[in-house]
Amino acid sequence: MGYLSWIIFGLIAGFLARWIMPGRDGGGLIMTTLLGIAGAFVGGWVGVRLGFGTVTGFNLGSMLTAVIGALFLLFVYRIISRS
Repeated sequence: MGYLSWIIFGLIAGFLARWIMPGRDGGGLIMTTLLGIAGAFVGGWVGVRLGFGTVTGFNLGSMLTAVIGALFLLFVYRIISRS
């Protein structure tokens, strides 16, 4: 996928992660996009290692993998920022 596709995919995954796990996090649109892009990377990396699949394009499996990765990163971010 191209860079613009990753940004759009990350924005969608980040918004879905924040919608599933709401909270009083700062950062706005840029932080949400970065969270989604990093979540797609982490989710794809873990998915390959565990044999679940990868983030290969705009499909339901890739979106689910990216959102799970973004949820994980959001959870870690909240634990670190709380300390």
